[in-house]
Amino acid sequence: MRRIAISVAASTMILSLAGCGVLDAAGGASDAGPTKGDDITVGLLLPETANTRYARFDYPIIRDKVAELTAKRGKVEYANADASAATQARQMQKMIDRRVDVILVDAVDSHAIAGSVQKAKDAGIPVIAYDRLAEGPIDAYISFDNELVGEVQGRSLLDALGSESGLHDRIVMMNGSLTDPNAKQFKQGALSELNGKVTIAARYDTKDWKPENAAANMTQAINQIGKANIAGVYAANDGMAGGVIKALKAAGVTHLPPITGQDAELDAVQRIVTGEQYMSVYKSYPDEAQSAAEMAVAKVQGKDIQFDALTQDKVNSPTNKGIPAQLVQVSALTKHNIKDTVVADGIYKVSDICTPRYRAACAMIGLK
Repeated sequence: MRRIAISVAASTMILSLAGCGVLDAAGGASDAGPTKGDDITVGLLLPETANTRYARFDYPIIRDKVAELTAKRGKVEYANADASAATQARQMQKMIDRRVDVILVDAVDSHAIAGSVQKAKDAGIPVIAYDRLAEGPIDAYISFDNELVGEVQGRSLLDALGSESGLHDRIVMMNGSLTDPNAKQFKQGALSELNGKVTIAARYDTKDWKPENAAANMTQAINQIGKANIAGVYAANDGMAGGVIKALKAAGVTHLPPITGQDAELDAVQRIVTGEQYMSVYKSYPDEAQSAAEMAVAKVQGKDIQFDALTQDKVNSPTNKGIPAQLVQVSALTKHNIKDTVVADGIYKVSDICTPRYRAACAMIGLK
């Protein structure tokens, strides 16, 4: 709760400053002066395509916000690495060679990207770590409170198991990729809720977050534990939750145990409607992406007061300490609050979710 309060307070202060015109003034005569005008290029490096959020939300939101902040003179140069750290390194070098003004990077491998970050720094190009905390001399970081994400998932799974849950309940823990520092934080948050309350009978670090790898891991867990003995599954994101469900169905499980997720992907929201997936974590991509665009533009234009207002948190990476950061709040998404979260925020329309296949299930939970 304390983390949420801090995040909300920081967001409120930023909005208040903007409403008073203080942030606009920050880049004006009271500063040392913008280092660049509106004619800027933001390099955007996103990590993979398996998660639909990057093409559907992150890139277009950042692109449109940069255009809005620069009187449509600024542009975004976008590349997706398709889960290859080597590809991302080449993409980043290309952006350095083309002298983009600032780089937003969501690292495939947070450790491997450090050398590229240093090259950008040496070339005088600021680097902002987006969504995943990259190593190297980054100028700032924006993401969600990742330990809180794991805590929300863990608490939700316990809620689904009920008040009589205990160490007799055996669960499978399907964590994310070891190359993603967020996965470690999700895991830590979840374990802070689950340890001592249920038995983690099998746990996996899923290579590249791929659903097919999660499905293979889950098949192994079913063979090891027995399909009738799995009380629940902690899946770190929605794509892997889909893989877990596929494996359970292939094993002949007709009554699925509660399964967690993250990202509020459309397929996952529809699975939540039908009860195949218990929950997801809703993270406001518009908030994160728009703030990232604001940070990038403010950094390039020398608007230090605005940049500082947007980065009031501090985080540490394995290579750098006290990195200016913004941590965006999250919430649990279940069948009870779909309308108040993803629908209310304009992520999906009810018609997107309640297609003919899901119409009856939507009606049963009052989603119409």
